[in-house]
Amino acid sequence: MPPAASMPELANAREVARGIQRLFARNDIWCVPEMPLRGGRRADLMGIDAKGKVIIVEIKVARADLAGDGKWPDYLDHCDRFFWGVPPHLDRAMLEQDSHRPDCCGVIVADGYDAEILRPAPLRALAAARRKVEVEALARAAMRRFTWAGDEATQGWGRIDG
Repeated sequence: MPPAASMPELANAREVARGIQRLFARNDIWCVPEMPLRGGRRADLMGIDAKGKVIIVEIKVARADLAGDGKWPDYLDHCDRFFWGVPPHLDRAMLEQDSHRPDCCGVIVADGYDAEILRPAPLRALAAARRKVEVEALARAAMRRFTWAGDEATQGWGRIDG
């Protein structure tokens, strides 16, 4: 999601995220939204499947955002599988171009209710040590958010960069 996203784009991105999270939950994949990564990037959704593989979904709801995003290849170093998450109305032709690496990126179409994988993301296995770092960061982020949700006094404590 772009940092300066308009309100309709932000709402649309939240709906896409919710649909993807529902699809993933049915398939025993659990995600954390807005997950900070090393190097200053932030994954729209980052999760772990039942086999311990790390998945990142980059959500795009506007053609201009999809065309102008040059940072997305950085995410490939943090996951075993990478997906583009888009709403049904977005023209997906760009996702078939070499610039968006259809050879290593899956595509999920989602709305606020559900999602469908149009192109599975091929497995690009992380090194075991790198996967351990990513899984631990995800676990800590999830536990931190859970604690903050249950006790407002703890909000702001601890590192928030992953």
